[in-house]
Amino acid sequence: MKVHYTGGVVNPGIVADHAGCVSLVQSIQRGHQDGNGWLDIGYSFVACPHRKVFEGRGLHHLPAANGPGLNSGHYAVLGLVGNAGLVEPTDGVLHAILDAVEYVRQHGDAGLEIKGHRDGYATDCPGEPLYAWVRRGAPRPGGDGGDGDGGDGEQPAAPPFPGRLLRYPPVTRGEDVRTWQQQMKARGWDLDVDGAYGASSRDVCLRFQREQGVEADGVVGPVTWRLAWEAPGS
Repeated sequence: MKVHYTGGVVNPGIVADHAGCVSLVQSIQRGHQDGNGWLDIGYSFVACPHRKVFEGRGLHHLPAANGPGLNSGHYAVLGLVGNAGLVEPTDGVLHAILDAVEYVRQHGDAGLEIKGHRDGYATDCPGEPLYAWVRRGAPRPGGDGGDGDGGDGEQPAAPPFPGRLLRYPPVTRGEDVRTWQQQMKARGWDLDVDGAYGASSRDVCLRFQREQGVEADGVVGPVTWRLAWEAPGS
């Protein structure tokens, strides 16, 4: 399976309104049919925040989303997140992707491999948050097992992202900083748990991001926050 994102703006309101998911999937389908001249939406399946899986081209049919020459090797599943708006995949999106994976393994002759669209094709897809999850082995949220090539499902789930970026300069202060520092210290990193995100916290963040293979900018955003709890230990 190759995992994708929309590459555009996804309205965060779809998290509370499943009708918005339906409209978005229909819009993507129209764009692929009318804009690209394809016979259907380019994805095999689409996963939404309500743990619903839309059937696109379905089982035993070539997708069109993986890139020239690559569609015969993998099914394609789209997670309804984008590069703006709703960027971080909800647990419902991740569960739905894995529900689709299980379905194609049971009924569609799919193997064990789960990759990002960017694996083998020059693209940013499926975005940093989804790709970081794929790289961790695509574990089930809540610790009930990994479905990819190495997720063990034993890492604790991250608390909700605090909604602001932790960065320096200037020094960012607060209980969210202290929470992140405590978790990083528990992972074995040497830093003070003082609730002040300064130069030393930024240095730890940079080294941790490089270790995890995500963009190293020294800023604790949604991806780095989640990885602090859910990434396997070194």
